[in-house]
Amino acid sequence: MDEQKLENLKIQLQQLHNEAHEFVQSIPPTQLYGAIGVVIFTVFFFLIIRLFKRRASNTIVLTGLSGSGKTVLFYQLRDGSSHQGTVTSMEPNEDMFVLHSETTKKGKVKPVHVVDVPGHSRLRPKLDEFLPLAAGIVFVVDAVEFLPNVRVASEYLYDILTKASVVKRKIPLLLLCNKVDKVTAHTKDFIRKQLEKEIDKLRASRTALSSADIANEYSLGVPGEAFAFHQCLNKISVAETSGSTGDISQLEQFIREYVKA
Repeated sequence: MDEQKLENLKIQLQQLHNEAHEFVQSIPPTQLYGAIGVVIFTVFFFLIIRLFKRRASNTIVLTGLSGSGKTVLFYQLRDGSSHQGTVTSMEPNEDMFVLHSETTKKGKVKPVHVVDVPGHSRLRPKLDEFLPLAAGIVFVVDAVEFLPNVRVASEYLYDILTKASVVKRKIPLLLLCNKVDKVTAHTKDFIRKQLEKEIDKLRASRTALSSADIANEYSLGVPGEAFAFHQCLNKISVAETSGSTGDISQLEQFIREYVKA
């Protein structure tokens, strides 16, 4: 009995195969090739989309001079607390987490890989380990102690903006003015203009020293024009924050613009 059912199934499958074969042969070759082409293109398209999503970075790099408040911002993003202040970091703070402000959201929220790179000059080479992975860079500036450090901050920012790993991938950068809750803090527009002026001076002096800058792989700005951030190939935006009070909404907005929830 089982053998009879198996034999009947074989006969039915053979009939279906013959009918399918006849159907394919009845289709004009141009239509058949077109249909095959559409199927192949669709499969290829979805494979590319999946590959892109898989490789999309979720890394945000916090950098800037020592004492600018990067580590406090790191803890505010992760824990919603400044941890009552921190000491100067000698190693990168690195963690993968859902932003503290999003922990109560319903549904799945994409975690962010945040790296706080030490600002000490001897430790800055560590930045090169993380830039190729970055979806965005946050350059933190102390809005209170800005003027005494404007030259050094400009040199560090200049080096970042001329790195091949940043320019080629057009990594967006947020110039984040921290500690704006203090009465003596400078405004973000003042800080932006001063940095542009200092970078313009740096660009002129470094070009005069060498037409082939060894340290920097790309030049900044437009020849013959004063430097401005909008001339950069990657998008540069400016925002304000206060790590000590937890007012970090503009920082979170930047993160979610480039690491979608």
